Amino acid sequence: MTQARKPLPARGGEGDVSPLDKRIIAHLQQDGRRPFTQIASDLGVSEAAVRARTSRLIERGVLQIVGVTDPLKLGYDQMAMIGVRCEGDRLIQAAEEIGKLPEVIYVVVTAGAFDLLVEAVCEDSEDLLRFLTEKLRRVSGVQSTETFVYLRIVKQTYQWGNH
Repeated sequence: MTQARKPLPARGGEGDVSPLDKRIIAHLQQDGRRPFTQIASDLGVSEAAVRARTSRLIERGVLQIVGVTDPLKLGYDQMAMIGVRCEGDRLIQAAEEIGKLPEVIYVVVTAGAFDLLVEAVCEDSEDLLRFLTEKLRRVSGVQSTETFVYLRIVKQTYQWGNH
């Protein structure tokens, strides 16, 4: 399923995203393959306006159009969220190194019990064990981890900001 994905800003503020931009984004979040002509017709603007605004949003990093997959249907049977505690002076470097690991699909620096939350997708339990012991825990600065294995995903969405 193709979705529009709007990365969360590093800091507050919406910048230069107009109400029309937000309406275009909402249409692309419903179906990232929706033709610009259809979006333009639905919004009462020209196709050229939709195309130009979409291109500008992509260039500015506000919008990505990606194919979102279900890892479980692709043969990856083990997903986990991992809380990571790091040495304070290595936090950002550890986060960046962890983000380069192929099993990792999400890394966020947090405040609270963990310094990082890391989401990983693995083929099976053995693959997850190898990831934890041979990759993640060997990253410089990682002090400890706590793994939360997913049993069922109840909700996963890439649509926000269009209440």
